Amino acid sequence: MVLLHALFEHAAGYALFAVREVEEISLLLPQVEESVLNVGKFHNVVKLVAFSPFKSAQSALENINAVSEGVLHEDLRLLLETHMPAKKKKALLGVADAKIGAAILEELGYQCQTGGVVAEILRGIRLHFHALVKGLTAQSASKAQLGLGHSYSRAKVKFNVNRVDNMIIQSISLLDQLDKDINTFSMRVREWYGYHFPELIKIVSENYTYCRLAKFIGNRKELSEESLEGLEEIVMDSAKAQAILEASRSSMGMDISPIDLINIESFSSRVISLSEYRKGLQEYLRSKMSQVAPSLSALIGEVVGARLISHAGSLTNLAKYPASTVQILGAEKALFRALKTRGNTPKYGLIFHSTFIGRAAAKNKGRISRYLANKCTIASRIDCFSEVPTSVFGDKLREQVEERLAFYETGEPPRKNLEVMKEAMVEANEVVAEVKKKQEKKERKKKKREKRRLEALAAAAEEMENSVLETEENETELKKKKKKKKQQLEAASEPEENGLEEEALPKKKRKLSGEIVQLDKKKKKKAKDVEED
Repeated sequence: MVLLHALFEHAAGYALFAVREVEEISLLLPQVEESVLNVGKFHNVVKLVAFSPFKSAQSALENINAVSEGVLHEDLRLLLETHMPAKKKKALLGVADAKIGAAILEELGYQCQTGGVVAEILRGIRLHFHALVKGLTAQSASKAQLGLGHSYSRAKVKFNVNRVDNMIIQSISLLDQLDKDINTFSMRVREWYGYHFPELIKIVSENYTYCRLAKFIGNRKELSEESLEGLEEIVMDSAKAQAILEASRSSMGMDISPIDLINIESFSSRVISLSEYRKGLQEYLRSKMSQVAPSLSALIGEVVGARLISHAGSLTNLAKYPASTVQILGAEKALFRALKTRGNTPKYGLIFHSTFIGRAAAKNKGRISRYLANKCTIASRIDCFSEVPTSVFGDKLREQVEERLAFYETGEPPRKNLEVMKEAMVEANEVVAEVKKKQEKKERKKKKREKRRLEALAAAAEEMENSVLETEENETELKKKKKKKKQQLEAASEPEENGLEEEALPKKKRKLSGEIVQLDKKKKKKAKDVEED
């Protein structure tokens, strides 16, 4: 008798349940399916064998990543090796995901089952999980699910390998939208300003230039010879500028109020700013494509290459496609319509916008599109899987397409693919060596700068310490001097008892006191002489 076990992966940990002996056919009856909703009845079907909780949130994230990628984690391996029956032939493990089932079968040798009865059992376990595991409440289970969900989503967004491709996809989508919007707005400006100056449409056909002229001219009656220089700057042609000036003098357009002119000028300036933004966006797309897919850009152009990446979803997806899929990428509607009506299938999709198919003769368009799709697939794979992407292979592949075009037109045989790829490999190795040298040089410079910065910080810290020590020494010296002076003053003010007063006094004070004593003696002597007389 084969014993069925069910493996359930929860945010709190792994749980292994033993399914009691029941008939598989009866489990799929509607009445039994309804009984899954009842906890008491469901307890009779499954029994908890083991529950292995995750040690931390980081451990839970690692395990869930392993499960999503179809890899057997060490925690899951330990649980199965410990609690599954020793006789592997008599054990059957029910899992939710076929990928993890294949990994268990390969590494541990347990037969795995998905769908049918297992799906119903796992549905019941998911519903009553907090009741089946002791010590786990519904609140703590939901908290664990929420925390793991957030961390898993954050990790997926942070470590998304297609994050650079996403910028290209958004840029090309915005570029296409801007093209449509600028065309619509320009037609509106032409129609609006055409009431006042209808002849300008025939002279200037380009939308961006027309909007600039509409803003510059304003009221055609105010246009004079002085404005000719400004017109020449916009049109870049003196003959056209002169024609505009002459047409403004004999125009059949109606007069227009200043308020209407202000509105037309304001709208024209908006269209001009959109056109200028589009130019900047195209430059940004060109720089991004040269970084992400230089070979594809060199072969088919930045815009068409970006459209292919956008349609495929990412550069990795495009690299996985065969050449036959790349050839008709973007013409899916036409392909399925042709298959449905049993008509001719399309020869090309998005790659039709490349210059090669336009240059080929009508009978060779299908052949050149097939050849170009083949080369695009090679270029995308080189860009996707090379460590240092370079445009060398793209340039060589472009040369091959040019040679194939020449072969269809003139019959000149092209070079063999092996020769071209050997040349490309040699050049690519040189370019990669140069790039690596530059990177090493940059790293050395960075290290030197970091070393200088650390030395400067250490020197500054040392100076600070020295200055602090100096200030402390100066303060101690000042304190000593003040203390000495204080002591001297105290010693001078105190009367000395043992006849040492004169010694304690300074020299100047001693001299003055001696002179005073002598004067007193003289006065006394004079007074005695007067008395005797």
